[in-house]
Amino acid sequence: MIMKLFTAIIQKEEDMYVAKCPEIGTASQGKTVEEAIHNLKEATELYLEEFPLKESSHPMLTTFEVEEVESS
Repeated sequence: MIMKLFTAIIQKEEDMYVAKCPEIGTASQGKTVEEAIHNLKEATELYLEEFPLKESSHPMLTTFEVEEVESS
C-alpha cells in the first residue's frame, strides 16, 4: 500500500468544523477538528477508489491582505 500526503484546510462554521482537501476537492465536517479530519480522510479514500490519482502536487499556501471597506 502506498501512502499519499494531502493538505487539509479547516474552518469553523457555526457549531461545526469543515475540512477541505484542495488537491482532490473533497470536503467533510465534524463536531471537532479531529472528527472533521477523520471524515475528510474517509471521504478522500472513497473518492480515490472511484477516481485514482494520475499525478499529484501540493498547492502553494500563502496569505495576502485586502483593505476592508467601512460602511457608513
